[in-house]
Amino acid sequence: MAELKGLRDYLESSYNDSVFDTITDSQVPWSFHLYGQRVVTGMLLENRQYEVQLKQEEKEEEIPKIEIKLAYPHDLAERILPLIKKKDKKTAKKNLGPIIEVKNRHFIKNKTLYPLMMEKEVVFFTLLEGEVIRGIITGFSRFDITMGLKGGVPLTFLRHSIVDARNKKGRCLLKSTQQTSRDWKKSALFSD
Repeated sequence: MAELKGLRDYLESSYNDSVFDTITDSQVPWSFHLYGQRVVTGMLLENRQYEVQLKQEEKEEEIPKIEIKLAYPHDLAERILPLIKKKDKKTAKKNLGPIIEVKNRHFIKNKTLYPLMMEKEVVFFTLLEGEVIRGIITGFSRFDITMGLKGGVPLTFLRHSIVDARNKKGRCLLKSTQQTSRDWKKSALFSD
C-alpha cells in the first residue's frame, strides 16, 4: 500500500490537538488577529467548541474561532509583526472574510503538509485578508498550522483562513491542484 512514512503516526499523535488548548494552558498573553484587521491581546480562559473566552486587561470577550486568523505569544509581537506585514494586494482588495461553509474553504491536504514539514521546505501561505506568511511548517493539526518564521519565530494560523499556499517555485499546494499533481509522491518519504 502506498503511503508517506510516518504520516499515520503523526496524525494519531497530533491531528486532534488544538492550538487553543496550548494557549489556554500557557497562561500568558497571546495576540490574535481577527477579520477586519482587528488585533486583540489577552489570556485565554477557556477553549470551547466554537469560541474562546479571552481576558483582556479589565474585560472578558467571547470570540468565535471562525473570526480568528492567526495567533502568537504577545511577547514575540515586535519580532512577528514585521514578518507578516507583506500583503498580497489582489487578495486584500477582495475584502474576503471568514468562510463559514466548510465545503467552500481552501484546503491543503495532510499528505501535502507532512512532507513539507519533514523536509523543511519554505512555504508561502496567503490568508483571506491578504497576509502572506513565509516560513517552515513546524506542526499542524486538523485546525491549525504552526510555522517557524525567519529566525525560527513561531506563528500559528487557522486552516480555515487560508486562501492560497505555494512553494518557493510558485507551485500551488492546495487540494484543488494537488488532486492531480500529487507532489507528495515525489517526497523521499513516499513508498508504494
